[in-house]
Amino acid sequence: MQYKHIRIIEELSMNAWPSYKIELYDKWLIRFSHQYTYRTNCVEQIGLSEIDINTKIDYCEQIYSDYGTPCNFKINPIISEDFDPLLESRGYDIKHVTEVMTMSLAGFSIQPDHSVKVNISDTITDDWISGLFNINGTTNSLHKRIVPNMFKAIPKKTIVASVIKDDRLVASGLGILDRDALGIYAIYTDELYRGRGFAKAICTTIINRGIKLGAHYSYLQVVEGNIPAVNLYSSLGFKYDYTYWFRSKII
Repeated sequence: MQYKHIRIIEELSMNAWPSYKIELYDKWLIRFSHQYTYRTNCVEQIGLSEIDINTKIDYCEQIYSDYGTPCNFKINPIISEDFDPLLESRGYDIKHVTEVMTMSLAGFSIQPDHSVKVNISDTITDDWISGLFNINGTTNSLHKRIVPNMFKAIPKKTIVASVIKDDRLVASGLGILDRDALGIYAIYTDELYRGRGFAKAICTTIINRGIKLGAHYSYLQVVEGNIPAVNLYSSLGFKYDYTYWFRSKII
């Protein structure tokens, strides 16, 4: 497992999903988005520390305590092996274990199912975000107010996909191009429309579009235990790469 490879994917992932607020503290990013996702509400390490580790953890705990939310730290294979046990000793629990899957796009030949009409745009619109909220069950009024700005703050080229049935968005997907990499995000299908191949059609449409725009490889993230999603991504050629998780504590 190569340090540089994982570091790049972690960097791409941070670019792809901005937080509502970010503080840089001694090469740690303290990210906060009113608990919309773990990834945007955690501390991520981007370099070696100069300040004492326990002092830094104390500082982060105070920040999240002031926000009134749990303190979360992202644990991935390229940070110090001593850090996860340290958090465990301080009463932090493991949350939201996630598997990263990757795929070279050289020779990718799967074409979209043309019986499924996938709409593609390069702009994240309010209508797309609203449709996404309906599918993934976002009802929190604060999230509905701040998350659209987070989507629109993505600094990279986007491939925005949707399937419309009965005059509403029933399946979604988002491709994010960064350098020669294509990140696959926001793959959702309305419960009433599952089993019709919409997610696969969206993924293949995004991938083929990404290849035309210069992507050479692709990555995605899937919560551990989501077997249907893993099966779908495996059928496209994605393979397991590495695992990350979060350590969380209510302060």
